[in-house]
Amino acid sequence: NPSHELSVKEILTGEDFHSSLSHQILPEFREYERTSTTVLNAYVAPIMKRYITYFMENLSSGDRLRIMQSNGGSISADTAARESIRTILSGPAGGVIGAYEVAKAAGFEKIITFDMGGTSTDVSLVNRDVSLTTESKIGGFPVKVPMIDIHTVGAGGGSIAYVDRGGSLKVGPRSAGASPGPICYGRSGKEITVTDANLFLGRLIAEHFLGGKMKLHRDILNGYFAEMARQLSMDPVSLAQGILSVANSTMEKAIRVISVERGENPEEFALVAFGGAGGLHAPFLANNLSISTVLIPENPGNLSALGMLVADIVKDYSQTVMMRGADSTVREISLILKELEKKGMQDMIGEGIDAGNVVFEYYLDMRYLGQSHEIMVPYGKDYIERFHDYHKRFFGYRKEGHEVEIVNVRLRCKGRTGKFVFEPEEIKRKKIVRDAHIGKRDVFFDDETAIETSIIDRERLAYGNVVEGPAIIVEYTSTTIVPPGWVCEVDACKNLVISQF
Repeated sequence: NPSHELSVKEILTGEDFHSSLSHQILPEFREYERTSTTVLNAYVAPIMKRYITYFMENLSSGDRLRIMQSNGGSISADTAARESIRTILSGPAGGVIGAYEVAKAAGFEKIITFDMGGTSTDVSLVNRDVSLTTESKIGGFPVKVPMIDIHTVGAGGGSIAYVDRGGSLKVGPRSAGASPGPICYGRSGKEITVTDANLFLGRLIAEHFLGGKMKLHRDILNGYFAEMARQLSMDPVSLAQGILSVANSTMEKAIRVISVERGENPEEFALVAFGGAGGLHAPFLANNLSISTVLIPENPGNLSALGMLVADIVKDYSQTVMMRGADSTVREISLILKELEKKGMQDMIGEGIDAGNVVFEYYLDMRYLGQSHEIMVPYGKDYIERFHDYHKRFFGYRKEGHEVEIVNVRLRCKGRTGKFVFEPEEIKRKKIVRDAHIGKRDVFFDDETAIETSIIDRERLAYGNVVEGPAIIVEYTSTTIVPPGWVCEVDACKNLVISQF
């Protein structure tokens, strides 16, 4: 019953106050989560409205602005200004959507996305559909709006390596950021980072970083690595390898959280790596996790932006019901969903989407009677059996015959937009053009001895080209390593598909 909230809003509007109403932001029970989600929305919405208003005023007439959400879909600028909480973590969500679209075009339906940037790494698991959650936290506060299930760790190119009080090597979560950045940027940075370690080992090619437009300073690293190596009683090369090993271990654990701990076997998935640093680390993570295939999309540093462009318009609706999961509830659930569908269709038409392009997806938040928290399950005629299966996958057991409870009914409303079309190459060329080989470099991998490694220009690679490791493939937004014992083939969509011999 929103009557009290609406009365308060009327008073506040008359006094020129901004207001966020919980029945509009999160119409579900659990007063603490509902309150924290609404308070966070009230905190960011005035700022978002100011930004969006300025942006809209400077758009050309007739242009339509859409804003990415954390649930993997976009919404209108007006909705984003009013329900700004739905845009939290929307950048990483764009990456997951972009990775899945690229992977599907390449023939992969089961993927783990690996987005490694300067400060953090975001990972998500897609098993023929994007995974959603309503159990996220921002700054320690619960946010119960639906989001893509993304796990983030403080390991990125700018993560700082240090020796802790116990004399152990640690990496992250503290980051050097963009300023001063890694030592090799030459901007007065004084703390060794993951990027510095990659450059020190020869895995980053200084003259091709950002297409050669940004200079990296390999020579100034020697003193810093020598000093930290002395503290740890090791040589500088072993230190650099150790830094990367610690960072990789952190990211490997993150992938295990979204796979093994959710009842999935990472060996059954392809690893889609993107972000500026993804290609530098993905093959080593794949090796540790027994993942057979790594896919590096074209322009990996821009993949999140591509994901935002191809995202459908998505709106989520929910209603708390508190029903026992007996067969007699199917009719009641259907009636509730029909009411939510009416609201969803009305909103989609308001977004400019034709009714024929609207798709509905149904979910239930369910739990065993007596439990305090629930899990989200796709709704269908066999929804009780699905709940048992999901519960066993997440928690390792199922209670056959135990009564279940439906807490919330959810509707996910998708407005299909024009999709980006991947135009595959038709002519396959196995032989690499001579100009693609732009040099050789001694590079340290897992051994104490450097290995002569080919440097390849990705822009000159074509469909069917095969690159055997060790090799380093450079491009404007990223660097990709093909380790010894691995091979890379360019597919018809110009992705790099890397696998072990």
